[in-house]
Amino acid sequence: MEDILEQKDAADWVYRGEGGANLVLAYTGSSPAYIGKVIRIRKALRNGSLTAKRPAALTMHERRLWKDLEDIVSSPNRELVSQMFVRNVMSPLLGSKYVDAGRRVLVSRQFLESVEKNVICQRPVWRVDAAKVDTSSDSVLLLSDHSLFSHGICEGEPCISVEIKPKCGFIPVSKFIDEGKAIKRSITRFRMHQALKLHQEEILECSKYDPIDLFSQSKDRIHKAIMDLFTTPQNNFRVFLNGSLIFGALGGTASTTNFKIGEAFEDALKDVILGDHGLRTRSFLQLIAETVYKSGIMSRLLEVQKLDTLDIEGAIHAYYNIISEPCTVCRELGEEKALDRYKSLHSVPLDESLKIVRDFQIATTAKDCSLLISFRRRKDGNSGSSYNSMYLESTNQTFDYK
Repeated sequence: MEDILEQKDAADWVYRGEGGANLVLAYTGSSPAYIGKVIRIRKALRNGSLTAKRPAALTMHERRLWKDLEDIVSSPNRELVSQMFVRNVMSPLLGSKYVDAGRRVLVSRQFLESVEKNVICQRPVWRVDAAKVDTSSDSVLLLSDHSLFSHGICEGEPCISVEIKPKCGFIPVSKFIDEGKAIKRSITRFRMHQALKLHQEEILECSKYDPIDLFSQSKDRIHKAIMDLFTTPQNNFRVFLNGSLIFGALGGTASTTNFKIGEAFEDALKDVILGDHGLRTRSFLQLIAETVYKSGIMSRLLEVQKLDTLDIEGAIHAYYNIISEPCTVCRELGEEKALDRYKSLHSVPLDESLKIVRDFQIATTAKDCSLLISFRRRKDGNSGSSYNSMYLESTNQTFDYK
């Protein structure tokens, strides 16, 4: 972390989007070290830090959980723990070409304060009301801008990328799921969450998307999933052209794709997708679906998600084994019922409890990741590209993708 970003550098970083815990900014300056990069900045709740109740580094029980991974256990703060977790756990499981662990870059407080002022007008109001830049941080995470090719240079061809939040791609079958929550065995968590959001008036309509379709390994169902994400993108589907958002919401939710939005997107595709007006969007969505199918990444992601074999209703008992405290779930259930249902979990060796909780944490991370695929038209006669390629039959075009 030899670099340090100062107040004078803040103007070179522009708002790209945000989630619940972090802001993402893209670089627009001229420094070779940052061209083609984005930074992820931690946020703090207006009514207190997002990490106010968390220790600076790992707790004793967390160190026990990850005792075999020195890079994680020895990390001095949560930010570095997260980076080492991605590098040492998620990357080997999903494949290093699919995962970017990034690197930490030092920042001054003045840099963060300037960033806060610069981006506040671009952030969704409800995000601003909920959280601000955490100016107590001393570093940010620097990552490659995967919406671009060739370190930020498009080489004359437009770069178009799609960001998808796949969510959990399977329905749990754990025997430890309480009968009062049996619905979990028939409906995906995403669709249940949609119903809750609708009930709480956070959305105007439920998304048509079902994660099971995207993870199905069926071309037709994957195409349906992409179409459904386009129809009701919310914050689960965004498209960038040369790094600039052209479809979806920056940090809020774009609930439904109406005629006006659809027409604007169709027009934005004219420099990328060949074809008559009205056909380009369909061709682009087909390109995404066929690339998802060909890449095989969803199968790999699903395999990691399925490390959660017991569901939270089973894993919680292993957690209480680790911390050596009475299980509150069993206490609330009553001794007789608890012994009958969960005795086997509370009888496993400590190493098995550690594995259950580790696998649950890894799977939970895989359920909450983002998938970013970038495309660039391959020039005629260029067969020497180092990137994978996809032929789009409907437009007779070949695209590099990564």
